[in-house]
Amino acid sequence: MTWLHYLALVAAGFGAGYINTLAGSGSLLTLPLLIFLGLPAPVANGTNRVAILLQNVVGVTSFHRRKVLDVRAGAWLALPAIAGAIAGARIAVEIDESVLRATIGVLMLVMAGVILLRPKRWLEGRKDRHQGRPSWLQVLTFFAIGVYGGFIQAGVGIFLLAGLVLGSGFDLVRANAVKVFIVLCFTAFALVVFFLHGQVRWDLGLVLAVGNMGGAWVAARMAVERGVEFVRWVLVVVVVISGLALLWGVGR
Repeated sequence: MTWLHYLALVAAGFGAGYINTLAGSGSLLTLPLLIFLGLPAPVANGTNRVAILLQNVVGVTSFHRRKVLDVRAGAWLALPAIAGAIAGARIAVEIDESVLRATIGVLMLVMAGVILLRPKRWLEGRKDRHQGRPSWLQVLTFFAIGVYGGFIQAGVGIFLLAGLVLGSGFDLVRANAVKVFIVLCFTAFALVVFFLHGQVRWDLGLVLAVGNMGGAWVAARMAVERGVEFVRWVLVVVVVISGLALLWGVGR
């Protein structure tokens, strides 16, 4: 590896950290790069979790300092997500990757339409929905999202935002704060599973994490300062690009 490779890792990490903190799917930048640098796909998947973990340490800290993180609500929703992530990281069954990518791509494009056509739901939230313990539907929703996040990671932030805004009633800024808290929690457990299976390159993961942490810090600050309308448009752009990228990959 040359210094250009390390520079590329930091640059991709910064972009991923920024995108992940404001929306999701930043791993669509970092996973292909890790594979290009010679890591097998499972090792790239595990190595990427190092950067995701540290990125969300920074994101959680930044949102907490700006007083937009509901730790209590996040903790309740993180519990089923952690259980799901452990299960997802241990999945060993055969999955048709092209079908999976196509399904996720379509879901993301549909979600972009919902964000555009029903902006009020995403901008205002409903505080009454995230008071007290989550419902069984919310538990199942976040368990399923956790399974996906533990298994794949790329795009999990977008599904978490959908669950937090449409299902739990958060506005986009507070949903982003809770999202990074949940991802921080379940990534720690998923990373242990990958580590125990020898699928983590710590040196590359820590270099990547430098960029991810920088991107997360900038994004958390911008989310609070610019508000939910700014976050909504970032989310729309990311969701559309991610959906099209996944569908394009299926047809290759």
